[in-house]
Amino acid sequence: MAVIAYHASHEQHPPSALLRYAVAAEQGGFQAIHSSDHFHPWSERQGQSGFSFSWIGAAMQATSLPFSMVCAPGQRYHPAIVAQAIATLSEMFPDRFSVELGSGEALNESITGDVWPQKEERNARLLECVQIIRDLLQGQTVTHNGLVRVKEARLYTLPVTPPPLMATALSEKTAAWAGKWADGLITVALEDEQLQRIVNAFRNNGGAGKPVYIQIAFSYAGSEKEAEEAAYDQWRTNFFTPDVLNDLSRPTQFDSIASHVKLEDIAAKMLITADPERCITMIRKYVQMGFDRIILHNVYRQQEFFIKSFKEKVLPYIQ
Repeated sequence: MAVIAYHASHEQHPPSALLRYAVAAEQGGFQAIHSSDHFHPWSERQGQSGFSFSWIGAAMQATSLPFSMVCAPGQRYHPAIVAQAIATLSEMFPDRFSVELGSGEALNESITGDVWPQKEERNARLLECVQIIRDLLQGQTVTHNGLVRVKEARLYTLPVTPPPLMATALSEKTAAWAGKWADGLITVALEDEQLQRIVNAFRNNGGAGKPVYIQIAFSYAGSEKEAEEAAYDQWRTNFFTPDVLNDLSRPTQFDSIASHVKLEDIAAKMLITADPERCITMIRKYVQMGFDRIILHNVYRQQEFFIKSFKEKVLPYIQ
C-alpha cells in the first residue's frame, strides 16, 4: 500500500519548528518525511529557507521514519559534496534515506554567480552528477572533466547499502529521460491525464517496477476562509509553467508575476478545504492510481492543527 508522507516545507517554516513538526507527524501516523531544499523561498511572505542537509540529520535522529529530499547537484552543490552528504546520512541511518535529484531552479542555484544554463545543458550536467555520485557511493576514486569537474575524489565513509537516487520530473519528456537512469521518480499533482502520461513515460522508458512518488500541495484549515487565505497568501506564486518558474532568480520576481493571480485561479489547481472527507477522497485517488508514496504538503501555516486533525480524521481512513 502507499506510504503517506509529511512534507517539511523549509520555505515556510524555520527549521526548529519543522523539527517539532516531524516528530509530531510520526506520532500522528505519517509514515515518512519528505524535505524540500531551497536557498530562497518562492515568496517574501513565505520567508524561510533553512539548510536541508543540516536539518535532515537532526530530524532523522529525532524520529524513526524514512526520509527523502529533493536536491539539485551541479551548481549550488558540487556532486562530490552531495555524495558525501548522502553517504554520511545513509551510514548513520541505514535504509532510511533516499534523494530525488533534479536540474534545479535559478531561484536557488544562480546564487553562485555562474551562468544559469538552458534546460538541455542542465539535464546533461545532472546526468554527469548522477554518475559521479553513484561511483563515489560505490567507493570508486573519481576524476571527471565535463560540465562539472572532479579530481581524484574518494569517499572513505560509505553506507552498507547506497540509497536510491531518484529523479524529479514535471513533464513527460523529463520523465522518459529519467527512466533510463533513475532508481525512482517524484512528480507533483497535476491534471489526472497529464499526471498519468508522466508516470507512463517513466515506466515505459526504463522505469518499470521502480517506485513513483507524488507530492500534493493543498490548503486544509479549520475553516474555509482560513484555507482560502492560506492558499492565496502562501502558494499563489507556484502556479506557472516550469519554463517560467525555473528561470526566475529572486523571490520578489515570483511575487511580481503572481500579483494578478486570483483565488479562483488557485482553487482550480489545488484543493482548498476545511472538510476532512475531501482530503480523504483526494488521497484515495492517488492511492488508487498506484503511487508508492504520497507526500502531503499543507500550505496552511498552522501545522500543529494539520497534523492533529489528520491523525484523528484522515489518516486512519485512507488504507
